[in-house]
Amino acid sequence: MSPLPLRMAALPLHLAQMQKLTLQWTWAAPLCAWLMIAATAGMALPAGLLAAVLIATVLAAVHHAELVAHRVGEPFGTFLLAIAVTIIELGLIITLMSAAGPDAASLARDTVFAAVMIILNGLIGACIFFGAIVHKEQSFKQTGVSASLATLCALTVLTLVLPNFTLSEPGPVYSPAQLGFVAIVSFLLYATFVAVQTVRHRDYFLPAKTLAADEDIHADPPTNAQTLFSAVALLACLGAVVLLAKTLAPTIEAAVASAGAPRAIVGVIIAALVLLPESVAAVRAALANRLQTSLNLGLGSALATIGLTIPAVAALSLMMGLPIALGLDMKGMVLLFLTLVVTTLTLGTGKTTVLQGAVHLLIFAVYLFTTIVP
Repeated sequence: MSPLPLRMAALPLHLAQMQKLTLQWTWAAPLCAWLMIAATAGMALPAGLLAAVLIATVLAAVHHAELVAHRVGEPFGTFLLAIAVTIIELGLIITLMSAAGPDAASLARDTVFAAVMIILNGLIGACIFFGAIVHKEQSFKQTGVSASLATLCALTVLTLVLPNFTLSEPGPVYSPAQLGFVAIVSFLLYATFVAVQTVRHRDYFLPAKTLAADEDIHADPPTNAQTLFSAVALLACLGAVVLLAKTLAPTIEAAVASAGAPRAIVGVIIAALVLLPESVAAVRAALANRLQTSLNLGLGSALATIGLTIPAVAALSLMMGLPIALGLDMKGMVLLFLTLVVTTLTLGTGKTTVLQGAVHLLIFAVYLFTTIVP
């Protein structure tokens, strides 16, 4: 039998395995999460158990988002996954800010900055590095990536750098009027990018060709019933993650404080938690020689993190009177500018090699080390 019939015969088995997985742990995780949320109202559960269920629920949420994404196709799929991850991150930030009050003034900044550094250096670096090890050189459409980077540069500078140089308020903060204006600008920039990505110039973000290395791309899309089930399960997962995070917030902050680590580590933990499953999906796509999908996932998530999180946190700050410090310190600004310059150079030719991946991973290592040892 030729390889093509063998491959086609394997597809129903793969789809059956995916369906079996969906009907088991991906609905069991949010169910366990909601049961634990109900249980915490009357008793104290071990933090380790809550954290394990939280991680499982995050993984389940992204799994259901991927199933729905496979149904709607690209680039809507990566956009949907980025939105799901950002909603989780936003829920974590808001719940932690509400619980900590004035002590959480820098939490949003630390989390957004951590997400940007994890995505642009850790995630994209890993995708380029491991993809280049397997395929030596990979290519992508530069038009879509350049549009993403231009929007990302504007968003990061406006939200994380400019607050240090305004005069209405001392320190790394915006005045209420400035905060509201920048929140609106950030949302408009992101909304414009989404319109370009999904409607007006959708072809800029589509892979140049579909390669046979990725079996998932050839699987039949889920049925309408499976898509509806995954959409409902996704909403259940998102709600459970937010409530579990609120329960775990005191434990996370106490653990960081007892270890004598800087408070910025809390933001790194939040960002790493919600970006882990998306990072796995992006690296898998790069190994399958679909670097375009990896970049759509990474850059789209970074844009959603700033374009949605900052306006929502700003609204919370203005409504509840909570202080919010967005400006980075000098070390953070240096690392951010280095990251933006290197990312622009890396993604400026439409081709990547192992060297570029290694550079990003080493910058990410420097960021982690200087966060722990400032």
